Amino acid sequence: MYIIGISAFYHDAAAALIKDGEIIAAAQEERFSRVKHDLAFPKLSIEYCLREAGITIDDVEYVGFYDKPFLKFERILETYLSYAPRGILSFLQAMPVWLKQKLHIRETLTKELGFKGEIIFPEHHESHAASAFFPSPFKEAAFLTVDGVGEWTTTSYGTGKDNRVELLSSLRFPHSLGLLYAAFTYYCGFKVNSGEYKLMGLAPYGEPKYVDLIKDNLIDIKEDGSYRMNMEYFDYPVGLKMLGKKFSNLFGAPPQRPEATMTQFYMDCARSVQDVTEEVLLKICQHLHKETGMDNLCMAGGVALNCVANGRILREGPFKDIWIQPAASDAGGALGVALFVWYQYLNNSRAVTPGKDSQKGSYLGPAYSNEEIEKYLREIKADYEYVPDQDLSEKVADLIIDQNVIGWYRGRMEFGPRALGARSIIGDARSSEMQSIMNLKIKFRESFRPFAPAVMRERVADYFETDYASPYMLLVTDVLEKRHKPMATGEKLAGLLEEQKEILKKEVRELREVNRHDEANKVEKMLENDDYLRFRTIIHQDRSDVPAITHVNYSARLQTVIREDNPFYYDIIKKFDEKTGCPIIVNTSFNVRGEPIVCTPDEAFRCFMRTKMDYLVLGNYILDKKKQQEWQEEFDWMKEFTLD
Repeated sequence: MYIIGISAFYHDAAAALIKDGEIIAAAQEERFSRVKHDLAFPKLSIEYCLREAGITIDDVEYVGFYDKPFLKFERILETYLSYAPRGILSFLQAMPVWLKQKLHIRETLTKELGFKGEIIFPEHHESHAASAFFPSPFKEAAFLTVDGVGEWTTTSYGTGKDNRVELLSSLRFPHSLGLLYAAFTYYCGFKVNSGEYKLMGLAPYGEPKYVDLIKDNLIDIKEDGSYRMNMEYFDYPVGLKMLGKKFSNLFGAPPQRPEATMTQFYMDCARSVQDVTEEVLLKICQHLHKETGMDNLCMAGGVALNCVANGRILREGPFKDIWIQPAASDAGGALGVALFVWYQYLNNSRAVTPGKDSQKGSYLGPAYSNEEIEKYLREIKADYEYVPDQDLSEKVADLIIDQNVIGWYRGRMEFGPRALGARSIIGDARSSEMQSIMNLKIKFRESFRPFAPAVMRERVADYFETDYASPYMLLVTDVLEKRHKPMATGEKLAGLLEEQKEILKKEVRELREVNRHDEANKVEKMLENDDYLRFRTIIHQDRSDVPAITHVNYSARLQTVIREDNPFYYDIIKKFDEKTGCPIIVNTSFNVRGEPIVCTPDEAFRCFMRTKMDYLVLGNYILDKKKQQEWQEEFDWMKEFTLD
């Protein structure tokens, strides 16, 4: 029996296909449409899932949609009515979309797919709960789902046993931990529903100066983790903005303009809301453990992507084991609803392999064969070298040792926001320059953003304060103290600052020599920005034995790699370890700022040529940038650059 699950019309639309309970395929629509966080009906994702299984829509018996549109519409309508006449402009914008599209899921499925079978509509947080529990390695577990809002629910918890999930308690809109975090995301100048991870990355640069201000005015937190928000400070229930004027007055500053110079004040705001979020989640987990008596915890919902909070839950919480859905946001709801239909609606039995989830490493997207890749490379007249399987990992490890940045593209694409070694950019974790090179020359993104370590599972405790598996890059832990290097102070710090100024001055001269005066002017503005210069100085210091993956607070977002999940990726790290004694490489997603992770060989090649990557590995083919034809299209990174 085939079942398709769908999420759409809010953000991160996706589709998933299961066969007799086995996960066959899952992908986000953005990877095919190339619209980041695409919310449209996931027609392309559905077509991929059917193609992967070799079936048509006529072979599908059930379709599950990840929430109840009419219940969500009820919440929106009731909220507008309760705030009337305030919010009339937002109301007039929202209603046409709902009346024309969002209320007509059945008609859309029939029109777009020709599907004539049964459609199941669980509640939003039931889909999240199903995505968290059913693929987990636990026969029974408590679950926690936290996001912005589903229909009415914003936070829920309950239990999963065998083939059923049961919600025990929930909190309702407008009281939402996810929307509190989103409000600060907006306040600090980032985009809501996509910039929250930037806020999390910014937080370690700040101090928790405003924790009491937040708790005294914005959110009332109870001992069991339940909370109520003071809606006088927020505009999101019915307005066109996240915040009201009272919010800015409370903090004494307006929201940060997007792309503006980041200041210490906003860093402190980021740190403060991060600390509050962690406090709420820890309290909920303590209460949930006390109420259920279970030792295992499963998590989903957008807030479950907060890997800093997840790390604290693992270290300080009461649960022995936790498992987090890799596609924890709305995309994972597509997988959750498909599994919900199979297990809970159809009452099929569920088998569990202890210690092994059924997510298949989250490698659930499309793959391209060597034959398809070579055909493409010939068509574009690329210069390439074929490397057989037995030599590939050692060849790539040698390139990394030689300080090259490599686009690694092999196997099935990852499902979820993290690149896990199928669509990754990789480099040497020991390099003090690698973080800066990747951020500014490859990713074209904010300089404060850390990169993740990919480490052999059996060697994780040699470098980090944990021996826990983290295959999906959803846990932050600390680098071992013995690996730390002290940060520069006093005269040494002043000297490093002058070095960075000289580097920027040289860049200005070089840009002016080639008449790129607008870009030179922007770099000159960086020279006038003390916060930016301080950032550069911090980033260019070796904070540990593996500086490229060590954040300013000596933490790292960990990916542990086993050969069973991804043989070639694991073997690269193993060969690198054999040659250097270091079992860690840098791993970041194969994309540039503002674009989804690459899906096809063509997208990988274009990203490779538009950036300063040195090599590209497509399947068994290695491409050297120096040997390629001159590329006409250039990514205007200065236009996209932010002084953060």
